[in-house]
Amino acid sequence: MSKPFQSIGVIGAGAWGTALAVTAHRAGADVRVWAFEPELAQSLSAGHGNPLYLPMVELPPLACSTDMASLACCDAILAVAPAQHMRATLRQWANEGAGHLPVALCAKGVEAQSLKLMGEVLADELPHAPRAVLSGPSFAIDVARGLPTAVTLAAADASLGQAFIQALGRAHFRPYYSDDLIGAEVGGAVKNVLAIACGVVEGLDLGRSAHAALIARGFAEMTRLGVALGGRAETLAGLCGLGDLVLTCSSPQSRNMSFGMALGQGQAAADVLASRRAVTEGVASAPGVVALAKRAGVEMPICSTVAALCAGEMTVEAALGALLNRPFKAER
Repeated sequence: MSKPFQSIGVIGAGAWGTALAVTAHRAGADVRVWAFEPELAQSLSAGHGNPLYLPMVELPPLACSTDMASLACCDAILAVAPAQHMRATLRQWANEGAGHLPVALCAKGVEAQSLKLMGEVLADELPHAPRAVLSGPSFAIDVARGLPTAVTLAAADASLGQAFIQALGRAHFRPYYSDDLIGAEVGGAVKNVLAIACGVVEGLDLGRSAHAALIARGFAEMTRLGVALGGRAETLAGLCGLGDLVLTCSSPQSRNMSFGMALGQGQAAADVLASRRAVTEGVASAPGVVALAKRAGVEMPICSTVAALCAGEMTVEAALGALLNRPFKAER
């Protein structure tokens, strides 16, 4: 895997997929994008930007098609479909006969039905594809505008990781290599769930002290689960864990945090989700994260409360009371 990637295919033309396509383009790669919406493919190809997911952001023309086979000539793939659609997307990609190409997974979540991380989904659908994970504190709009960003690029094969880093890295987009794929995936999945909780705190106007406490205790939950599943604590303390957690829990620009804010302000979960085009990954991942924790024997009270809130099984007031009235324990 010593040969650098000259061409990058991006499966998914949402905000994050488009931002990564622009990043690869700026780094000098030949980029091809697959989009589900024909009007979006036409707009990106014509240099008119992404009006559906990144409005008001000026973008260079990107070769984009609704035919996934157009990516088969690329050296490597960035899979940017939402987590709950990743399996179907990878299965469609496998049918194009290019299942041997290296794939960097760029979605964060736990598959609800199987309780599998995205790497396990990839292994099911594309068993011969070399695998990497891209995760970290990165809002799509910041990356698309070329603002400074640092992320984790995890791969068991260091040469594969370096090939992706060379294809994507530049002064304002800095991938840091790790060989801990599980840690990178757990961090990305759990932070979305915790961001909903932080949004609820914000929506209830409970103050910055409560917000900071929730991030810290949430990070403890994330680390416990990551280590139990085979990841490393130091990975979770890096960009793809703590870094991503701080970003996602600190700005209403995060879809997960803004969803939690709406819950805290009294809106119904179903109404908030119905008003959105983009996916709020934490809602779909919350029950999967909780089920994984239960299977691993890990206590995650914040994530469990978020899952109950999203499912309509608990009111915001009851959720707050359940967390505040937990027994006092030692911090470790």
